[in-house]
Amino acid sequence: MICENITIGANGHLHFAGQDTVALAKQYGTPLYLLDEDYIRHQCRVYQNAFKKHFGPTSRPLYASKANSFKRIYEIMREEGMGIDVVSSGEIYTALQAGYDLSHAYFHSNNKTDRDIVYGMDNHIGYFVADNVEEIKAIEAEAGRRGIKQKVLLRLTPGIDPHTYEAIATGKVDSKFGSAIETGQAEEITVFTLAQPHVELMGFHCHVGSQVFGEDIFERAAVIMLEFIAAMKEKHGYMAQQLDLGGGYGVRYVESDPFLDVDTKVSQVAAAIQAACKRLNIEMPEIHMEPGRSIVGAAGMTLYTCGTVKKIPGYKNYVSIDGGMPDNPRYALYKANYTCLLANKMNEKCDFEASVVGRCCESGDIIQEHVMLPASVGRGDTVAVCTTGAYNYSMASNYNRLPRPATVMLSGGKSYIAIRRETFEDLCACDL
Repeated sequence: MICENITIGANGHLHFAGQDTVALAKQYGTPLYLLDEDYIRHQCRVYQNAFKKHFGPTSRPLYASKANSFKRIYEIMREEGMGIDVVSSGEIYTALQAGYDLSHAYFHSNNKTDRDIVYGMDNHIGYFVADNVEEIKAIEAEAGRRGIKQKVLLRLTPGIDPHTYEAIATGKVDSKFGSAIETGQAEEITVFTLAQPHVELMGFHCHVGSQVFGEDIFERAAVIMLEFIAAMKEKHGYMAQQLDLGGGYGVRYVESDPFLDVDTKVSQVAAAIQAACKRLNIEMPEIHMEPGRSIVGAAGMTLYTCGTVKKIPGYKNYVSIDGGMPDNPRYALYKANYTCLLANKMNEKCDFEASVVGRCCESGDIIQEHVMLPASVGRGDTVAVCTTGAYNYSMASNYNRLPRPATVMLSGGKSYIAIRRETFEDLCACDL
C-alpha cells in the first residue's frame, strides 16, 4: 500500500490506522477527513530523535502549521514538545486556544501587517522570521514602543531550484520570499538589522520548497547558508546562533514516489553541515527544520461517497464524489498527484479508468485523472483519497457554499471528532 498505515480487512474493506473506513464513513458521514493521531505522534518523535542524534540537544524541529492547523494539532505538538512555525495571527490565536507556549513559536510570512506584529508581541511570540527591511523597520518600531528587544531571524534565498511544483518552489532568487544572497540583499538586510537597538538577530532562515525528494537539496542549501554565515562573521563580526533550513521533505502520494527515511536524511544534512563548519572554521549553529507535510501528510485520508458515474464511449469516464476542490484544491492548483481507492471493494479488480471529479460547477473540479477503479463502481460506494493530511483542511473553502467536512482523529483503535462538520447555519454565521 501507498502508506504503512493502510491495509485491507478480511471483509475487503479499506482499513486506515487499523479501522474500517467504510464503517467510519457510515458513522460520521462524508466528505470526511481522517487523521491518524498515532502516526502524527510517531513522526514528531522520529524528527526529535533524529535532531538530537545528529544536530545535538539544542536543535528543535518546528511543526509547519500551514500544513494542517487546528486546536488538536497544536495540543499534540505541545504534548510532544515540538516547536511550531506560524504564518498568521489566526494560527497564533489557534495555538493559544490549545494552550501552546508561544515562546517556542516562529512567526513567518513575507508580509506581516502592523496588526500581526502587534498581536505577536502582545502574545509574547518567541521569534519573528523577517522577510525584508520593511518588516525589520516595523518590528523595531513596535519593540521600541514597548521597550523590549525582539528576537528575529532573517529569511534568505539561497538560489536553489528544488525541482518540485513551480507553485511550491521557494528557494530561487526570483521568489516573493526572502532576501537573495547572490544579489547582495541578504548582506544589506543583515547589516541593517544589526544596527537596530530593539531587535536581536538570532540567525538566518531559508526554505527551498515543498515535496522535495532530491538527495542533496537540503545539503546544498545548508552549505550556502553556512558560507554566508561565515562571511558575516568575517566581515561584520556577527556569528549566527541559529540556522533554520525550513521544511519540504516529500511524502508518498503515488506508488512512484520514493520512501523517505527521516533519520537518514537528517544524518546526511548533518554531515554536510559539520563538514562545512570545519572547512569554514565556524561553530555549528543551533539547527532547526520545519517539517509539516512529512508529519501529517500520510496521517490523513479523505472519504467520499460516489454519486454519478458517467461513461462516454470513445472518450473518458467520470466518477463524481460528494466533495471536490473545496475540501482538496491541490489538483486544481498544480495538478498534484493522489492515490484513489474504492474503499468498500478493495478485493475487486481495478480495470475501469476514470477521472475522479467533484460536485462543484467548475470543469477544473478534479481530484485525480486516470484513476483505475473496479468496473462495478457506482452510487453509494466509498471513495478514499490517500495522503491528504497536509494542505487539504488548511486550504479548504466554502466554494459553492459547501460546508467544510468534519475531521476525525484515529488513535488506539478508537475515533473521535476533532473538528465538527460545518452546518448550513455556519455558512451564514458572518452574514449581516
